[in-house]
Amino acid sequence: MPFSIDSYLGVHAAALKLREQRTELLARNLANADTPGYKARDLDFGAALAAQTSAAAQPGTLKATQPGHIGVQADEPLAVGSTEAFLKYRTPLAPSLDGNTVDAQLEQAAFADNAVRYQATLSFLSTKFRSLMTAITGQ
Repeated sequence: MPFSIDSYLGVHAAALKLREQRTELLARNLANADTPGYKARDLDFGAALAAQTSAAAQPGTLKATQPGHIGVQADEPLAVGSTEAFLKYRTPLAPSLDGNTVDAQLEQAAFADNAVRYQATLSFLSTKFRSLMTAITGQ
């Protein structure tokens, strides 16, 4: 019976990558909190993870990585790892006069929440790898 590390890890490897991308977005928002006209963005994590897991669940289907690939329709999504379609602009609670939509407290809370979830995913993956190593070495 063949063993697939992807099936053993489940969605957690994809979730870790998405959490990393969301961390970068939230950090970018915080860094530009005083930039006039900056529009805060966030990743729709649930939808992005669902899209990646549904695309990964269809083995044998070809994935287009560029819009010019043969047989790709204009409305088809690009690569499995692409999250551009899941980036959303954040609606400010209190818009500023300079057009900046970053709410520093909201961004810090989202960043802290994402960091805790990232650490939980890392801990879960660490446990999975530790149990796999125990099974391999027999110790």
